[in-house]
Amino acid sequence: MIWLPLGALVVTQVAYPLVPDRAPLVVATVLLGFTASVGHAAVTRGARAGATLVAVTAGGGLLVELLGVHTGVPFGRYHYSGAIGPRLYGVPLVIALAWTWMAWPAWLAAGVLAKRTAAPIAARIALAGLGLAAWDLFLDPQMVAEGYWRWDHPQPGLPGVPAVPLTNYLGWLGVATAMAAALPRTAALPHTAALPRAQPERRTDAPMLALYLWTYGASVLAHAAFLHLPASAAWGALGMGLVAIPLAVRLCTGW
Repeated sequence: MIWLPLGALVVTQVAYPLVPDRAPLVVATVLLGFTASVGHAAVTRGARAGATLVAVTAGGGLLVELLGVHTGVPFGRYHYSGAIGPRLYGVPLVIALAWTWMAWPAWLAAGVLAKRTAAPIAARIALAGLGLAAWDLFLDPQMVAEGYWRWDHPQPGLPGVPAVPLTNYLGWLGVATAMAAALPRTAALPHTAALPRAQPERRTDAPMLALYLWTYGASVLAHAAFLHLPASAAWGALGMGLVAIPLAVRLCTGW
């Protein structure tokens, strides 16, 4: 069942560059991604893990966005428009769900890469933080270009991406790493009738790992070929590729 919202998510993302009013597709994509990630966490790790994921990423994401909008900490001063749905004290509610959408795939991807390290828990937290934060190398330039939010003081920024300050990416890295540290530490699958012990973990987590790799590849292509954002395509390919490319290699060569 997890593949169904993922398939719908892919369709909405493919349609995104082709329509004039993209805000409804932004909201739909986030809702589908949130549903897929929370559903996968609950089905494969249990209801408590799903609830923890929502509390840490959606709840924590909303709190940090409220702090950011009203104080400038930790991202810098920015303001949302009213284009992407209802707002709570200036923050669109859908933004909190977006943190959840990508936090869970990043966490599972980090689990794959951290397995063979000397300190797997610390490595997983660091990689998950990087894997989530690097997504913003695509997200912020794209959303700012669409007018969904803006920065009061966007400089200094990355070369070729003048509308987003460096403080934003550093803030994302700090918040994403803190979220990763608060997520359920175990990657073990519960033994249930729906998930017998004989079922490989790679098959169970395949939808979320595919989501992470799809997000990476589709974002590079969209920014470079359709959204006219070549600099963010390059920065995102480099930053998110630090997790996505080793993940793809590991999945191709075996866990």
